[in-house]
Amino acid sequence: MGCFFSKRKTLELEQMPATAESLDRGNAEKNKQQNGGDTLEKVDPKDYTLTGMKDGTIGRFPGKVNGQQFVIQNCENCNIYIFDHSASINIEECVNCRIVLGPVKGCVSFHGCQDIKCVVACQQFRAQDCKKMDVFIYCATQPIIESSTGFRFGCYQYYYPELAFHFKDAELSIFNNNWSNVQDLTPASSEANWSLLSEDAVLLDYVPMPDSDSEFKSVRILTDVSRSIVPMTHGLRQKNNEESCLFVFFSGDYSTANARKLIDEATGKGFALIQTKEVSMRPEDVSRVFQSNAEDLTELIAKGPVVALELNGDGVVEACRCIAEDVFSETKVFVSENKDSSSKDVDNFFNSEDKERAL
Repeated sequence: MGCFFSKRKTLELEQMPATAESLDRGNAEKNKQQNGGDTLEKVDPKDYTLTGMKDGTIGRFPGKVNGQQFVIQNCENCNIYIFDHSASINIEECVNCRIVLGPVKGCVSFHGCQDIKCVVACQQFRAQDCKKMDVFIYCATQPIIESSTGFRFGCYQYYYPELAFHFKDAELSIFNNNWSNVQDLTPASSEANWSLLSEDAVLLDYVPMPDSDSEFKSVRILTDVSRSIVPMTHGLRQKNNEESCLFVFFSGDYSTANARKLIDEATGKGFALIQTKEVSMRPEDVSRVFQSNAEDLTELIAKGPVVALELNGDGVVEACRCIAEDVFSETKVFVSENKDSSSKDVDNFFNSEDKERAL
């Protein structure tokens, strides 16, 4: 059976990365558009640039970037925190830095960087001519590396009070994270240029909290998995069990909260969250995915996107059906009916070649 997604047009990567010189022009135009064409005071590119810094803790507080483009360049041995959403961020020729970036609506581009440890949330990620980077990432599309070596990727795990709002402002769904689906445009014949961090990797061992004497110490940061804005997923690692279950929430005021509740319930019972996805469905696709349940569910997909989760472990289908009955009895959901058909349910939803029509 086919899947219910349609092919999303490949997103165009930026041909020319933003520079400090282009920020004045680009951000001024953005301000003009946001304010109905009114002419505003000229944007100072220094407000959206960090350049030539060394041995310091630097960055921007919430509200200081506010959806503009940003450039970080030629910094060495710095802790850099951008606690705001932005249009795009370009990081060039930085060495031995720890970097936290708030949600980015477009592309995060690293060029010529080395010995970087970072936390990144973005629509697109690209690294070119870089060496030795550890990246805790949320990426709505495939992360891309090119002419780069020594990369290690882990699932995004972070929290600060404004982060959920910044994800919304950047138009990123917390459920559409392709962190482990990395594309290497220049693979080496002898060894891989990238790998995945261990599941028990502790973010603070890589990217520290702001120093106690830093101005950013006032930002309340949490890095434990249970408080992360983005769900911690197993990704493309080898699954520990052959049994998986598809659990789908339909659009409603509490679909995000319900999905989080399910994750807490299921992982609390020892099951693994493999992947999540938030997508819009077409009426003609419902029968191919939900089969005998299609008639009851067709009208629900017209209300908005669905949130789907794959959970894995011995006995997970029975456990999820019990959770649906005990916890979500007043909520219309789809849960795999039995373990014999559950793998097919997961494949129908997640593994079609045209599954990329995500929010």
